[in-house]
Amino acid sequence: MKIRDISRMAWDQVKRRKVVTGLCMTGISIGCAAIIVALSVGQSAQVYVTDQVNQSFKMDEIMVSPGGGIPSQGGKGGGGGAASGEDNENLDPGKLTRQKLEIIQGLNHVKAASPFQEAGYLQLLTMDNKIADVRIIVTDLQMLTAYDHKFKQGGANGQQGTIVLNYGATLGLIDLETRQKLYERMGTDPFNQDLQEQYNQLSLQPSELYRKQIQIQAQDYSTTTPATKLSSPLQVGGILAAAKGVDDQQASYDKIVYMSPETAVQLSKELVFDNSTTSVINIPEEGSYSSVTVKVDDVANIKQVEQMIQKLSLNASDNLYQQEQLKETFDMIKMAALGIGVFILIIASISIIVAMTMSTHQRRRQIGIMKVLGANMGQIRNMFITEAALLGLLGGVLGVIFSYLIVMGINKLVGTAGQGLHFFIPPMNLPVGLAFAIMTGVLSGIYPAISASRTDALTAIKRD
Repeated sequence: MKIRDISRMAWDQVKRRKVVTGLCMTGISIGCAAIIVALSVGQSAQVYVTDQVNQSFKMDEIMVSPGGGIPSQGGKGGGGGAASGEDNENLDPGKLTRQKLEIIQGLNHVKAASPFQEAGYLQLLTMDNKIADVRIIVTDLQMLTAYDHKFKQGGANGQQGTIVLNYGATLGLIDLETRQKLYERMGTDPFNQDLQEQYNQLSLQPSELYRKQIQIQAQDYSTTTPATKLSSPLQVGGILAAAKGVDDQQASYDKIVYMSPETAVQLSKELVFDNSTTSVINIPEEGSYSSVTVKVDDVANIKQVEQMIQKLSLNASDNLYQQEQLKETFDMIKMAALGIGVFILIIASISIIVAMTMSTHQRRRQIGIMKVLGANMGQIRNMFITEAALLGLLGGVLGVIFSYLIVMGINKLVGTAGQGLHFFIPPMNLPVGLAFAIMTGVLSGIYPAISASRTDALTAIKRD
């Protein structure tokens, strides 16, 4: 018999025994759907959690800071001109200098490299006396868009005295009098829910600051009566949009003022108290940096770029450990889900073995006639195995349909409670489920096929 004849006979048997076929297909489809859905839920959750982590911990960024080295002994007064500068650099190899920054910017796979230096926590004061605590970050403002920041209003320019605010810095600005009264009332009655709700509403209230002037305020609490220093007016040249997936409540917790190094130097001279010789603005000496953030073109190239940066005697760290921990966790979930699906398929395979073994006894006369007409043991085995494979394939197709219906139901059940969590079936999961279904059918059909091929032709015909 040809393969076409064997396939046709197997298909005829599958169609004829509708009850057995339906039961076997149901068992296989449940196992197949369990595998596809479990793997898909695990992968969907992994994508969602990874996106959430990426919003807080950029996986494609490297944080660079000064590394260890021999401190410079010469100082600036040590004569020798350019040669002296080179000697100082060699004596202090861990210093993060402008020259090293330029080298990093020229490395392969580096999209951007710019300093993001924490200059301290101060207060933002508007011209109508609204105030908020903010974080000062010194950077090249024109590089912000290279780090996935998008402008909601305005943009960045190189003019001294111009700053950029993140979206959170526009929320929750309260005038000084209201703020003081509210803090006093909350201090005397900390469990008052009405006061807490009022504070929460004020903390989310937006202010129009684009193209407005603001001042940076510093306070000295080392004296009995706190002293206050105000910077010269600064122009808000741009406001960044909120990060994807971050609501107003989350954004209000992180208020950032971005300013250029030149503006930071200006403020460091203005915000010095009479009883101190140091400024409240923390900036490194000119030509050096305390922190540089490097944007890499692909996460796969992070380690390679890190190694090149470390050769410059600098410290380099990334957030890949977050991704590795997530991968380990979801790999365990996928393996557990796969085990559940395989267990269901084993139960289904037992039903196939029982059904096809019974079918073998019921079809002894047919098997005997086939042998009398010249069919050999191999052809009979192939017919039964093909029949089992067809049951697996049909069950797998039904399982794929079930898996889509189940995922649709899960998405409707989760609804808006998932806050952006959407379950989906990756295309690569479908052949995995189908392969398990067909393999289950084939393995389950081996014993009945061998049993059928060993049936004695004359005995089978005589008995029937």
